[in-house]
Amino acid sequence: MSKVYDIGVLPGDGIGDEVVREGLRVLSAVEEIYGFQTKRESMPYGADHYLETGETMPDEAFDRIRDMHAVLLGAIGDPRIEVGKLEFAIIAGMRFKLDLFVNLRPIKLLHENLCPLKDKGPADIDMVICRENTEDAYCGIHGFLKKDTPDEVAHQSMMYTRKGVERIIRYAFETAVKRGAKPGADKPQVTLIDKANAVRAQDIWTRVFAEVASEYEGVATDHQYIDAACMWMVKNPEWFDVAVAPNLFGDIITDLGAMIQGGMGIAASGNIHPGRVSMFEPIHGSAPKYRGQNKANPLATIMAVSMMLDHLGETPAARTVEDAVASLLQSGKVKSLQAGAHSTSELGEMVEAEIRTAVTS
Repeated sequence: MSKVYDIGVLPGDGIGDEVVREGLRVLSAVEEIYGFQTKRESMPYGADHYLETGETMPDEAFDRIRDMHAVLLGAIGDPRIEVGKLEFAIIAGMRFKLDLFVNLRPIKLLHENLCPLKDKGPADIDMVICRENTEDAYCGIHGFLKKDTPDEVAHQSMMYTRKGVERIIRYAFETAVKRGAKPGADKPQVTLIDKANAVRAQDIWTRVFAEVASEYEGVATDHQYIDAACMWMVKNPEWFDVAVAPNLFGDIITDLGAMIQGGMGIAASGNIHPGRVSMFEPIHGSAPKYRGQNKANPLATIMAVSMMLDHLGETPAARTVEDAVASLLQSGKVKSLQAGAHSTSELGEMVEAEIRTAVTS
C-alpha cells in the first residue's frame, strides 16, 4: 500500500494561487512516478478571506495543521491591509504556534549565468543556512511610550533561551554530518554567525556553540560576525558550508544568499520542526501587481515542493524535482527568472516534462 501524506495547501495572496498551482502540478507528477499519494486540503487564509470575514487564521486551523505532515504556502501580503498584520498572524503564527524552530535555507547556484558575482560558479555556491526561527527580536516583546508625540520611545527585545539556541545549533551540526564534506574539504564545516562582540546577550550563542561542537569531532567549525559574514559571502562564498545564525541575522543573510544563487525567483525555504508537521514556501513576496496574469515565476515554489518531499522522506522524488529545475536552467530552456519571461503555467509544464523525460530515459 502506498504512503499517503496529509498536506495543507495555503496559496495566500497575490501570485500565491498561480505559483502553488504549478508546485502541485509537479507534486502530482512525482507522486505518480514514485508511488506515494498526497491528500491535499486547501486553506483559504489570506487577504481576501480577511477582508470578507475579519478573520486572519483561527486556532482551529492551527489545530488541523498539527495533524498534517506538511504545509505548502504560496505568499502572504496585500497592500489593502496594514503591513505585517497577515504576515504575523499566518506565517509567524505557524512558526510560533507549531514551534517551527528551524528556518532552513539552501543556497545553491544551479547555473553560473544566474550569479551576479564575478568568476563564481556552482562549485563555489553550495551552502545551507540554519536560521533560528522562534526567538530573537521576532518573539513579540515590544512596545511604545508616548506614541505619536515628539518624545516617543519604541522598544523591542531580543530574547534567547539555552534550549532554543542549543537545538538550532545541534540541527546545524546534524545537517553538516548529513551533507558530508564539500569537494576538496577534509570535513564538513559549521559556521556560527552572530554579533556577540556588540550584542552581548549573544554570548550564549558562543558558549553553546562551543559545547555542542565538542560532541562533533568530525565537523570543523568557524565563527564570523554578521557584518563580516555578509562581506565574505560576496567575496568568498566558497568558504561557507553550513552556517547557523540567530533569527534576525539569519533573516538578513539568507536574502543575500538568495541573490547570489540567482534571486528570489529560485529560492525556497523550510520552516521545520524535525519529526513534526513543517511548512515550506518560496521566499518571494505576493507580487499583487502580477496577480491573475499568469506571469509569475513558480520555480521557487517548485523548489519548496522539493524541500517538502525531502522532509517527508521522499528523497528520490525531491532530488528528481531539483534536478529537473537545474537541467532546465543549465540547458538554457529557461530564458530568465523574471516575471513574464515565461508564463507561470509554461514553467510548470516544462518542469513536469523534464521530470517525465528524465525518469523514462
